[in-house]
Amino acid sequence: MNQNEIYIKRCIEIAKNGLGSTRPNPMVGAVIVNNEKIIGEGYTSAYGGPHAEVNAINSVKNKEFLKTATLYVTLEPCSHFGKTPPCSDLIIENEIPNVVIGCIDDNEQVAGRGVKKLINAGVNVTVGVLETTCKTHHKRFFTFHNKKRPYIILKWAETSDGFIAPKTKNEQKPVWITNKHSRQLVHKWRTEEQAILVGTNTVLQDNPNLTVRDWTGQNPIRIVIDKDNTLSENFNVFNNEAKTILINSKNADFSKPLAKQICNVLFKNDINSVIIEGGTKTLQTFINENLWDEARIFYGKTSFKEGVKAPKLIGSLISTENVKGDILKIYKND
Repeated sequence: MNQNEIYIKRCIEIAKNGLGSTRPNPMVGAVIVNNEKIIGEGYTSAYGGPHAEVNAINSVKNKEFLKTATLYVTLEPCSHFGKTPPCSDLIIENEIPNVVIGCIDDNEQVAGRGVKKLINAGVNVTVGVLETTCKTHHKRFFTFHNKKRPYIILKWAETSDGFIAPKTKNEQKPVWITNKHSRQLVHKWRTEEQAILVGTNTVLQDNPNLTVRDWTGQNPIRIVIDKDNTLSENFNVFNNEAKTILINSKNADFSKPLAKQICNVLFKNDINSVIIEGGTKTLQTFINENLWDEARIFYGKTSFKEGVKAPKLIGSLISTENVKGDILKIYKND
């Protein structure tokens, strides 16, 4: 790994501090180096706040050092006015002579304009350092802008004999297949994504909150499929703990493929990532329409013998983890 790659890797590491708070903005990381020494670092603030480059520049006490420094950043500096002024302008104003960029921002508002502005100002620009890694890091952002839909994570837990729910149950609450450690991990994931989606049956059977309770962080927006508006406001998904968006006959045609329509609704609401938490019918709808990016599946030791069968999915296994006895497998959509 060369010097440029080492510093871009550091940018990615610090960028993760913004996971779950920068949305719908990308979680960018920036590092400023002078004479092979890091003199400034920054990551994107919560939405509406300063970008990574601004925070990195502001962290440098002696601004004279910037005039002989190199700024490393995971994503092309913006060139347009949004919630904040263009980062490329600030780089030029501080006379930073060298900028190393992980990957180009192909959002139509940027799309190389930031690089062009820097080059026209006499800045030495290097693009494409750890490019694939940076694109993976910014997967939510790129999926939203390039595919006009959120990054979609499928999540479920299934028993050792392939069920996700028992055939019958006595109470209106979940029947746990996994242990408390796996459930805490799921709550952590909820803080990292912008929305969480379930179908009508999940609300009727489990009455879930779909909020964050076993981790510290922001509650996701709740997306609930309720074709005929039959769900009572007494269900937990309609409490004041988080925003809830309904998918019903007013914004979707249930006689046509549904997953694509749901993606359109989420895109219009600026939602760049969503966890689909079931049940089987809802999950299989997204699988059948090939609208998913990642699947996170827990395999517990519990056996139901009969019940609701788990969804069927074909994807590439990218990791396997033992979570205190539960097995977590993560797949990606090829």
